[in-house]
Amino acid sequence: MPTSLPVPIEFRLPPEWLPASPEGFDASDVSFAAVHPRPDAGFTANITIDGEFRPDAATLAELADESVERLREVAGEVVVANRHEVGSADDPALTQQLTFSVVVGGTRRDLVQSQVYLSMSDIEDPHRRAVIRLSLTATAAQHDSVRGDFQDFVRTVRPDTRAGI
Repeated sequence: MPTSLPVPIEFRLPPEWLPASPEGFDASDVSFAAVHPRPDAGFTANITIDGEFRPDAATLAELADESVERLREVAGEVVVANRHEVGSADDPALTQQLTFSVVVGGTRRDLVQSQVYLSMSDIEDPHRRAVIRLSLTATAAQHDSVRGDFQDFVRTVRPDTRAGI
């Protein structure tokens, strides 16, 4: 069952990408998932969205480190290929790219995961901070061909100010 996001957002999926049914996606903390229509060697590239309120003062880099550690619990070795803090003081963000191998459907797959962390204030209480994580997971062979779609998707993500109407 998908979880709800701590703050409402709006976004637009890239052309051809399809929303994934919650029952068919194995991630209980995911709020939304979409899949690419053309799998690569049996693995379907996917975009996921999750998020949480953070009562602590953890930086986006510390949250990204936590994400790497959670992934290591499943994948073993995870390499942080790159990480960049982006955005502004008012709208901080962080991007990172991870590489790892996992067994999917009985076959070991080399995967790449691009993550974007967005810090957003709660519309109703600006002193509360929510962190939204957007992720693209694809095979190493397919990642470069779907990365542009993910970048286009990320550019459309924004707070949904109509949610309270």
